[in-house]
Amino acid sequence: MLRKIHFFCLLMMGGSAIAQTNPGITQWIQNTTNIKGRHYVKGNSTPVADDVLANVQKVQYSTDWVYVTTTGIPSYITGPFLDGNPSLAQNQNAIFKISLKPVKNSGTPTSTTGGNIGIFINGVALFDYRDGVSWSNAQQALKGGPLMGMGDNVWNRDAVVAERGGFDCAKGHPAMGNYHHHQNPSAFKLDKKVISNVCDLYAADGLYVIDSTQHAPLLGYAVDGFPIYGAYGFKNVDGTGGLVRMKSSYKLRNITVRTHYADGSDVVDGPAVNSTYPLGLFREDYEYVAPSAQQSEYLDEHNGRFCVTPEYPNGIYCYFATVDAQWNSSYPYVVGPTYYGVRTASKVTSVTEAVTTYVPQSNGLSQKEIVKVSLYPNPSSDVLVVQIAKYLSTNVVVELMDLQGRVMDQQTVYAGSTMAHFDLRKMYSGDYLVRVNTPNAVITERVVVLRD
Repeated sequence: MLRKIHFFCLLMMGGSAIAQTNPGITQWIQNTTNIKGRHYVKGNSTPVADDVLANVQKVQYSTDWVYVTTTGIPSYITGPFLDGNPSLAQNQNAIFKISLKPVKNSGTPTSTTGGNIGIFINGVALFDYRDGVSWSNAQQALKGGPLMGMGDNVWNRDAVVAERGGFDCAKGHPAMGNYHHHQNPSAFKLDKKVISNVCDLYAADGLYVIDSTQHAPLLGYAVDGFPIYGAYGFKNVDGTGGLVRMKSSYKLRNITVRTHYADGSDVVDGPAVNSTYPLGLFREDYEYVAPSAQQSEYLDEHNGRFCVTPEYPNGIYCYFATVDAQWNSSYPYVVGPTYYGVRTASKVTSVTEAVTTYVPQSNGLSQKEIVKVSLYPNPSSDVLVVQIAKYLSTNVVVELMDLQGRVMDQQTVYAGSTMAHFDLRKMYSGDYLVRVNTPNAVITERVVVLRD
């Protein structure tokens, strides 16, 4: 009997150790406070509350698999989608089964497909570059996807380029209700060069904030089980060399006509390169240029590399959400066009093996964990944005106070988001304080309000 008890205790300790040490179990943003989704309607900057829980609802795991139950709805505000997309972000009621023991594909690389190719840590879907539209040589037009009809699937349109006007502030949009990102999930307004003004009226944020002074956070997992990180990482794969922007090794081809692929294959012609069909509109406009041994920050053909990260100190293969020097999304954006590993993840209707439910251990953020709070613009006259340079695993209360400590306004930054917005138009000129409150730390910053 004692031996049986001892064996059971070892099993329990083993399961506990797995949960405590495996980021594939511990890093999901679980909704423990009943956060609901919100969305904007075109023409109205006041968000509409949805009766759908945001982020991840449950995480269960076995020795080999993690099961993530999610609505697919983020805690940051979605919409509006100004290109005429009639869909809204809708409850996906999904359970994703993801490998905790991913393996390299030693055979022919598997191409990414339409639909989910990964899951962000808030339960939101990751899509690849495509939008279902391709060139039809016979019809001399783009067809497929939202344009209807059928293209040749030879020259495939890049969604990040073609559908920019339909992305919300967080760079996402829905496909038949399935809200997703094709690219780095940070707000347009935080890029060094702002290429969409959707954040001007419909203020929102994204999953994380790009910060060149810190290793990018773990953003999610591809369907082959390998982790996805943000834009910055260690220069060298062993975790040394300082922090650098991770760079795509895909370059635009030097072409004026679309008759051949980069490997020389003769294919059905696409449209000539011109102002209507500029270089970069199609995925096949790019070619992979293998980096040299000295270019350690340049990624492989899958948009990743084997390296050390804060969550994986012993090293693992990682994908990165690549951006250019202006922090605009850089092809192939996250994964692809092929996977590094064996695709094993699937969407299931139920959990059919014995599992343990993971209970989040976080009780707030420390001063060190928050890292940095930024206010902009400062001084300000109309709107103040409070930016926390880290996605949050717990809700954070942000207060706007006068110098006597009276609270003038209060906002909650929900887990899975990064920003609070304050309307200053009714405030008098003068100095005010912004206080960020967590169970473990309080950070206070000064802001100046200017009135004409």
